[in-house]
Amino acid sequence: MEAAEQLQLRDIHLPDAISWWPPAPGWWALLGLVFFAVLCVRMMIWMRRRRQVRAAALNAFQKLSADFAQAQDKSWLVREISVLLRRICLSYFPRVDVAALTGEKWLRFLDEDLGGEKWHGRFSEGAGKALITAPYQQETSVDAAALLALCGDWIKALPPLKTR
Repeated sequence: MEAAEQLQLRDIHLPDAISWWPPAPGWWALLGLVFFAVLCVRMMIWMRRRRQVRAAALNAFQKLSADFAQAQDKSWLVREISVLLRRICLSYFPRVDVAALTGEKWLRFLDEDLGGEKWHGRFSEGAGKALITAPYQQETSVDAAALLALCGDWIKALPPLKTR
């Protein structure tokens, strides 16, 4: 026993406890996957909402066209198209940019907001000009086919829905 005391042996030391920071690479990968999944779900919801608004606008336009085909009331058609375009714009664009627009400013907004030469003047100088005066007249001489074609093309060419 004396020989063991002379060796100056030390007691067994346990290693330090494992720290929770920094996490192991597997946890970083899991965090990245969760972040990516949340991002994908958010994009899918955004895309679905965008398609729903556009689909609802097209459905409302098609119903309006079908109702006009039966009634053949041009004054009613112009009023309803004006209301539909206003509702669509309030869904797509900031309310402060759209809500107060009237007359020529409203038509220029419809012309310019989609951009490109294709739309230049089609509302403010073409068939869309009827949207200013025709809703307030009993009888109107509007080219209904041209107005329906213009508005249908405009709805189909809507830009991506802006998030709020």
